[in-house]
Amino acid sequence: MTIWLFISLLICFAIGMPIAFALGIASLSALLAGADVPLQLIPQRLFAGCDSFPLMAIPFFMLAGAIMESGGISRRLFDFAHALVGFIYGGLGMVAVVAAMFFAGISGAAAADTAAVGAVSIPAMIRKGYRKGFAAAIQAAGGSIGVIIPPSIPMIIFGVIGGVSIGKLFLGGIIPGIIIGLGLMLASYALARQSGYARDTFLGFSVIGQTFVRAFWALLMPVIVIGGILGGIFTPTEAAVVAVLYGLGVSLCIYREFNLKALPNVLVKSAVATSTVMLLIATANIFGWILTAERLPQNVAVWLTNLTNSPVVLYALILACLLVIGTFMETTASLIILTPVFLPVAEQFGINPVHFGVVMVIALAIGMLTPPLGICLFIACNIAGIQLAQIVKFILPLLGIMIALLFLITYFPDIVLWLPHYINP
Repeated sequence: MTIWLFISLLICFAIGMPIAFALGIASLSALLAGADVPLQLIPQRLFAGCDSFPLMAIPFFMLAGAIMESGGISRRLFDFAHALVGFIYGGLGMVAVVAAMFFAGISGAAAADTAAVGAVSIPAMIRKGYRKGFAAAIQAAGGSIGVIIPPSIPMIIFGVIGGVSIGKLFLGGIIPGIIIGLGLMLASYALARQSGYARDTFLGFSVIGQTFVRAFWALLMPVIVIGGILGGIFTPTEAAVVAVLYGLGVSLCIYREFNLKALPNVLVKSAVATSTVMLLIATANIFGWILTAERLPQNVAVWLTNLTNSPVVLYALILACLLVIGTFMETTASLIILTPVFLPVAEQFGINPVHFGVVMVIALAIGMLTPPLGICLFIACNIAGIQLAQIVKFILPLLGIMIALLFLITYFPDIVLWLPHYINP
């Protein structure tokens, strides 16, 4: 049944079928072909996959990000980041990364991060003489940090599937997200010096203070969310609701750039994005149930154990698989399918599940920068008005840096685990 399951899945991918439908049809065909189980299992598993209280955080974080995106948040974050680092060589590229890191603490999704910040940063870079390919590449790379710095929707999904503390996953993603952001900023500096891009003048500490004040309420949101979770004030799901209420309050009463007439459109946009993710989770649950019933995780564990008894080699093999899979499969689908396969193996080798979850999310986030999926690339290219071929030579060095930092974070687990152990031992 497992062979037929993957053959059906590959056929669905080959004809361009959406991943959620591909997972469902492949699961159905495998059950019809090789399993003596009633088909009532399918609707049961569909509903069981979505029947999880922590998963309710997904639509609320998406809604919070959409509300604050529509309320002028991205522009304020960009202005503050520009005042901080805009005067350095490659400063506008750094601004794109820093603003994306700030917005990551609001949206929890890489695509939203890239679109919201890129709409401001990419035209600004192009006006200053940056090549369109460079502007799109640095923004796409910065946007991928949106799933690493908390709140992170992929980390919520990993935590639910793997039974891992979402709060600790959130904490574990902070330092790696900052390190990757710094790496991309250094790359922007080096590439800008090489290309001869001009730098802006230092705006002064007074401007930094003014832009900070304007962006303060946006910057406060991740502090409230993470602080509330760690302080035991609310669960991650309740934190997502708090984020929505906070975003509405800030956008309506403080920034006053969000009109209630726009709320229906924001709700529809968030509902469509949520339904896409939840359908994917539901169909992937059937797929995962079949894998478990066929003992694929156990078989993979036995195969890897026979192949190597070294956690170092095991991690390298898993990372290679994740980097390849991330190029053609969406992050959420990859997590749902691969977490039940790889997590038990990692735990068997003594790898901390929080560390493994953060590393897995980072590895799959890199896939957002690689064709044929490369969702962040396509969004950035669309904003810059260029073809994918024009961004390739600019994204390659950024990919190299991100992969190198991924291995650094993988083989030095304290980078991930220090903050969860220090704050929430």
